[in-house]
Amino acid sequence: MDPAPTLLLTLAGPDRPGVTAALFGILGDDDVEVADIEQVVVRGRLLLGVLLRLGDRADAAAIADRAEVTATSLGMALDVVPGSAETGGRRRSSLRVTVIGSPLRPDAVAALARRAAEVGANIDRIARVAAYPVTAIELDVSGSDDAVALRAALSDSAATCGVDVAVQAVGLDRRGRHLLVMDVDSTLIQDEVIELLAGHAGQEPAVADITARAMRGELDFAASLHARVALLAGLPASVLDAVREQVRLTPGARTLVRTLQRLGYRVALVSGGFTQVVEPVAADLGITDLRANELEVVDGRLTGRVVGPVVDREGKAQALLDFAALHAIPLSRTIAVGDGANDLDMIAVAGLGIAFNAKPVVRQAADAAVSTPYLDSVLYLLGITREEIEEADARDGVATPAPPVR
Repeated sequence: MDPAPTLLLTLAGPDRPGVTAALFGILGDDDVEVADIEQVVVRGRLLLGVLLRLGDRADAAAIADRAEVTATSLGMALDVVPGSAETGGRRRSSLRVTVIGSPLRPDAVAALARRAAEVGANIDRIARVAAYPVTAIELDVSGSDDAVALRAALSDSAATCGVDVAVQAVGLDRRGRHLLVMDVDSTLIQDEVIELLAGHAGQEPAVADITARAMRGELDFAASLHARVALLAGLPASVLDAVREQVRLTPGARTLVRTLQRLGYRVALVSGGFTQVVEPVAADLGITDLRANELEVVDGRLTGRVVGPVVDREGKAQALLDFAALHAIPLSRTIAVGDGANDLDMIAVAGLGIAFNAKPVVRQAADAAVSTPYLDSVLYLLGITREEIEEADARDGVATPAPPVR
């Protein structure tokens, strides 16, 4: 059986109330069905496309003439494409590419679009999700089902242009309840807690050197932790209170956690740092799921040892698995965010692994990377727009931070 003939009407011009009503108003008495429709408004300019399936009594030429009169009266341009085509469904985009730039320049968009085309990926839709403090856009892409391969193809262009790119599969796993597990030092907070403690012991240079080598993956984390903690022996426990006052949240951390909690996400912290500092930070943010190391304190002083098993690279991955099981959240809907080599295993286990201002080895292994200093940029990778964040903050009476001056 031959497919029904179709007629594609596309209106373009200044947006105003009543455009859609005017176009459909001329079709009410025709033997036609609406097979597909799509409309977008960009900065006051409207593009409306309607695909009509024509019945036996439909007069395509008459419909086109009436549509032309309507477009002229509205001060808009009309494009008419008659034909005979299957209209059962539009091409389904299988991947979503998120691009984050600060700023996002035209040459970056051009380079990424060109590279996508070279590997056979077609861009079906582009939308902005944030205008500040970074610019973030989403591209829905068809022609490729391999997110890993497409991200690999785009990564070199992204690095050259100074932007971040994430590629994710489109599907139900982007919806529903999620678990986000986040590193603490140099991710949730701007500091390395053990270095703050070392400053009180006069050991900061030695500890910083060991920390840097461990985060680059040059040293076993557990061994490096024991070596660093040993340098703290003899410090009064009151130093922990002083360090808690020194800790600085990463810009956007409160916005990230607050927004995800509004949406019903579980947010958990895993840290190679110490419970005596992490627990108050978590409590301040309303986070109840956490795992970290514990410094041993005897007679009011640090002994230079930790209590119990070390939360290291393997321990962080196990924590993610445990939290997911506790809350009955499938691994495909888990997100891990971290910066150092000891975050690699949990990034690999998670459904979406995000490197935040991370070491090169972590950026290469993660599904997505964020290199801006704003932790709430993670929200854009999840399809949450800046406008939605601000609307929710306004509704709840929360002051949204003003955008920084570039």
